[in-house]
Amino acid sequence: MNFSTSQIAFVAVIGLLLIGFYGLLITRNLIKVVVALQILVKGAIVALVLAGRMNGQVNLGQSMALTVIVADTIVAVIGLALAVQVRRHIGSLDLKNLTSLRR
Repeated sequence: MNFSTSQIAFVAVIGLLLIGFYGLLITRNLIKVVVALQILVKGAIVALVLAGRMNGQVNLGQSMALTVIVADTIVAVIGLALAVQVRRHIGSLDLKNLTSLRR
């Protein structure tokens, strides 16, 4: 069987999105949530590049992907900084323990 590059990229997009959503659904650790979000966004980035390639606008797809990478990096840094502060304040990274911050 010969698979085209587009078919392989489409399967990669679906796989990354499913792994990211699954990670978000099953974990309660803040750092693991950030990692799952990173995997999810990587799937979106591959989808942007694939969509640009399929429409004949590779440059547009790549520039949009680069913009998403920059925004994603900022979100990851802020999320990890938040996780560090939560760990210092509460002593745990479990999401259920965040309800104790409502005082």
